[in-house]
Amino acid sequence: MTENRIGFIGAGYMGYGMAHNLIKNNYNLSVICNKNRNPIDKLVAQGAKELKNYKDLCDISNIIIMCVTNTPIALEIINKLKPYLKINTMIIDITTHHSNGSIEVNNLLSSNKIRYVEAPVMGGPVQAEQGILGAIVGSKKEDYQEAKNILLNFCKEAIYFGEVGKGAKAKLLSNFLSLGTTTFVIETLKAANHLNIDLQKLYDVAKLGSGNSGALNRIADKAIKGDYTGYVFSVKNAVKDLTYINELMSDLPNADKLSHLTKSIYEEAVKNGKGDLLMSELIKE
Repeated sequence: MTENRIGFIGAGYMGYGMAHNLIKNNYNLSVICNKNRNPIDKLVAQGAKELKNYKDLCDISNIIIMCVTNTPIALEIINKLKPYLKINTMIIDITTHHSNGSIEVNNLLSSNKIRYVEAPVMGGPVQAEQGILGAIVGSKKEDYQEAKNILLNFCKEAIYFGEVGKGAKAKLLSNFLSLGTTTFVIETLKAANHLNIDLQKLYDVAKLGSGNSGALNRIADKAIKGDYTGYVFSVKNAVKDLTYINELMSDLPNADKLSHLTKSIYEEAVKNGKGDLLMSELIKE
């Protein structure tokens, strides 16, 4: 049993797998239910302790992991935590922030002598449960190693990019690449269906060239069998991330145009009532 007592906020769609691996590796883990009871019940059955409020979570934890949807939610939770946080508590923030979001969170905490580590991750719920996410870390250098030891319970890599803020920007750049590639894969498969091109043969050829990618393999392998759930990321989350990305790219004319165009595709899907679909499910629409 480790000495660290970890409080976990946001043990839902993404966070469940992270929390599961912490319990599996014998960490003392406490959780709070925000919305969905199912993952909380599963974690409690595995050994987590459920707490009812943020005060109790802060009292019992020297490390708090926060895995929430966006910057406004993260800021709201931090403001609720602030009165109860103990000096030298470490907050590991998995949230995908807008370009300055993690800096805003850190500024709220710095006067309270709270150690803040931004650690947005690459990968989805499957990778979280398998423990093979990739963490993009921004923090004070002296906090990195301790945070890394925690992150490697559910990450394959935890790479340090520099001070707080670097992680958020690096994450958005990485998402620009992954969401852009995924969009090209989706539109290529839609075009193949429209043009009556054999999808298996097209996939076999694409894998031999520069078009091969993780997105292609995750989506096409299932789509050939009529399963369009290969890319586990919702349309509305794509809009959120691409909005942040577009803001970051505003001084780069070509990247700004690409991110804006990509965002507009998913904004149109949300407008048409498809926001809760997975991105890859748009192939069949």
